[in-house]
Amino acid sequence: MDLRNRRRLVAVLIAAIFAAPVIIAMVLALTGWTPHGHSYGQPIRPERDLANVPVRLADGQPFAWVNHDAVWSLVALPGPDCARHCLRQLDLAHRAQITLGKSSDKLRLLYLGEPPHGAAAQGFGKVWTLATTAASLDGLRATMADSVSMVLVSPDGTALTRYADNFDAEGLRQDLKKAVH
Repeated sequence: MDLRNRRRLVAVLIAAIFAAPVIIAMVLALTGWTPHGHSYGQPIRPERDLANVPVRLADGQPFAWVNHDAVWSLVALPGPDCARHCLRQLDLAHRAQITLGKSSDKLRLLYLGEPPHGAAAQGFGKVWTLATTAASLDGLRATMADSVSMVLVSPDGTALTRYADNFDAEGLRQDLKKAVH
């Protein structure tokens, strides 16, 4: 093989090395394949756009789902009679927020429902933003007494993931870390 043909072959091989990933990606996209990450919550299908769902805070101000500061919302949806177990799950969700470190301000905690009462709920309103119930989220709400479910909402107001009654707090923490960072 002479030098000129060898150089052409090298040029074709270099072009093939750069073109192969693009071609593979196109084939995968055309066949409908998408990568699936592991999430501890249940995906909400179809995803719900909450941008226009009215929610009133305890002080009467409207809650804005959409924000331009890339702040996610973790929405607590308690079942009937949020007491000891429910408060424990809410505390674990707050602790998951704390473990985000510098990024903890990129997650806001919103409690939709009747606030818990009693000595165990002391200081609850300092951690969770209290708001009135949004009826469009009732299908995601916890149903058992003394339980709570959580919904992770993206900064554009899309409800993405639900964490059902008795959710795994460590799994929630790992999902929050992936989403917020």
